[in-house]
Amino acid sequence: MVNKRNLPILLIILAGGVFVAFRSLGFGGNPPSKYERILHNVGEMLTEIHYSPKNIDDNFSREIFKKYLDQVDMEKNILLQSDVDALSKYQTTIDDEILGKQPIEFVPAVTAIFKKRMAEAENIYKEILSKPFDFSKDEEGDFNYDKMSFPKTEAERREAWRKRLKYLTLERYADMIDIREANKNQKDFVKKSNEELEKDARAKTLKMISNFFERMKTKVNNDDDRFNIYVETIVQAMDPHTDYLPPVDKRYFDEQMSGHFFGIGASLVRDEDGNIKIATLVSGSPASKSGMISVGDIIKKVAQGNQEPTDLTGFYVEDAVKIIRGSKGTEVRLTIKKADGTIKTVSLIRDEIVQDELTFARSAIIKTEKGKIGYIYLPEFYADFDNPKGNRCSIDVAHEVMKLKEEKVDGIVLDLRSNGGGSLYDVVQMVGLFIDQGPVVQVKDRDGKAQVLSDHDKSVLYDGPLAVMVNEYSASASEIFAAAIQDYKRGVIIGSTSTYGKGTVQRNIGLDKSMGFMDPNSQLGSVKLTLQKFYRISGGSTQLRGVSSDIVLPDVYEYSKVREKDNPDALPWDEIQKADYTPWKYAYDLSVIKKASDERIKNNTTFSLLAKDFEWLNKQYDKQYPLNLTKYQEEDKQRKATEKQIAALYKLPKELNVSGLPQDANKYVGDLDKKKRYDQWLKSLSTDIYINEAINVEDDMVTQKNLVYNK
Repeated sequence: MVNKRNLPILLIILAGGVFVAFRSLGFGGNPPSKYERILHNVGEMLTEIHYSPKNIDDNFSREIFKKYLDQVDMEKNILLQSDVDALSKYQTTIDDEILGKQPIEFVPAVTAIFKKRMAEAENIYKEILSKPFDFSKDEEGDFNYDKMSFPKTEAERREAWRKRLKYLTLERYADMIDIREANKNQKDFVKKSNEELEKDARAKTLKMISNFFERMKTKVNNDDDRFNIYVETIVQAMDPHTDYLPPVDKRYFDEQMSGHFFGIGASLVRDEDGNIKIATLVSGSPASKSGMISVGDIIKKVAQGNQEPTDLTGFYVEDAVKIIRGSKGTEVRLTIKKADGTIKTVSLIRDEIVQDELTFARSAIIKTEKGKIGYIYLPEFYADFDNPKGNRCSIDVAHEVMKLKEEKVDGIVLDLRSNGGGSLYDVVQMVGLFIDQGPVVQVKDRDGKAQVLSDHDKSVLYDGPLAVMVNEYSASASEIFAAAIQDYKRGVIIGSTSTYGKGTVQRNIGLDKSMGFMDPNSQLGSVKLTLQKFYRISGGSTQLRGVSSDIVLPDVYEYSKVREKDNPDALPWDEIQKADYTPWKYAYDLSVIKKASDERIKNNTTFSLLAKDFEWLNKQYDKQYPLNLTKYQEEDKQRKATEKQIAALYKLPKELNVSGLPQDANKYVGDLDKKKRYDQWLKSLSTDIYINEAINVEDDMVTQKNLVYNK
């Protein structure tokens, strides 16, 4: 999966630094032997199997030392530089821990110091938030944590906390002023003074930070959580896509890949106070059938059967989901707070939930003045590896193509935007739906041996015009598909300047040595290990460079550092010998198609305005932030106006004629919630400016007269 874009500062503060700090605490006391076994097995695996391993030596140790401390205290407002100096004796011993030459000492040492400093920081933020802020003072805050050093003194640390808390409070205070202004003429609205609003804003900030510190205290006492982050830091230093997966994370990964899981059938959200709330219920699910759970309920605790419940204070949604899901037929007990304030404990038996709306391929028809274009949306290259009869994206996409052919569409648009990849086997099969037999992708292992993966089916399911939509988050299998279609000259790639650039292959390998590392569901966890690299059939790797679009459209992520090339631990680009392949029998004149699209984009003020807005917004994330109310309001006004303009520009002034397929008319009979969400999805397609241009390109391909037969 891929990393998301650089976020606004508030989200960086809440979802990045603080949370990572909470998850990255060392463990106290002597670790049980399982930790040493895991760490040593991981070291062996990285050294002996990883595609391009770094030497696990003193230099590697120094790298892990810095990265781990940066993760433990990403915002650099807990530890002091003197703490880092005191821990520096471990800079060259981490490699010895990994190789089993000495006990694990580094993380326990970090924990001991972190606990002490955490208690101090708790006193600091409470003391600061006990007094009013002066928002008339002209000052700024620097929240670019990557470029910061650890504070040299306690006074410097306190100042960092003061500015951060002031900014968080300023955001809330400014919002409250806006709300007061908007409701000033409402009879029943209670109009508060500036002093009262400032106090309320501080109270909200205090509650939010207190929730995180409560979660931090839980994490700091959990050996597994602290150890897991230590191992994750080590494996990710090899490359960004090697991951350590404890058993619960491995289960979650498999669920995401398969589109099936065993749970209660409720989607969750996290509100501004840090509560985990029920957002929607799946009809016929355990949660829905219980009659005791409603949308809006707050989940306070989760227990596995009769075990001690886990308090969800400070939890993020993904972590809450992991402990609510489990094995089929097992009991999970939720302690919930109802809207009227009453507390109830609800016992539910987990059952299979199918994420068809979120994971599986689906299609629609878009009618134009020139004909009908089929549209297929594929959110990921999913495959249920444990169930031979389970869903596979290549089979599902084939079914969607056949349905569209029945409707006699003139062309097909395949939308792979934000598709982070998945099954290698299925992407090869899927390319085969659109080409004659031939190579699809080349894969090279650490020994330099290249293997060509080919489509061996001579038949072509669909031979008409094809456009593939991508963006910066189209990664891995998505890039293999787009690259193959581009190299064969089979279709047109539309989207960002380039895709993500993940050209590596991973496999889940269990850490139980007694099983010969063969059980990917080992109770010791597993490592999603980089074993190979992808190469296009034309020879170049998709690693780092991604796939360049034939037709480029302005988008919001272009100026953000979100691609593989922006990660210092990414493996390099290279190339190998091209495979033997024959381009598609019909070659579209891409220059003509591109020229027509460029003219439309040039004459479309929407795209030019979007490009300017995107550039301006991204500049706001790497600067000093005003802590003065007037300056903040000026910037906030401009930011909101820009975001409002973007939202308006995203929507077409005249909606596309989008409809579902007749074959899907009864798909959601009996489930009104799913039917409503399906209709909303169709509606969203009708206003998408990017789909509109993809349809225009398809029309150009359909009507193009100068098709040339390749000899």
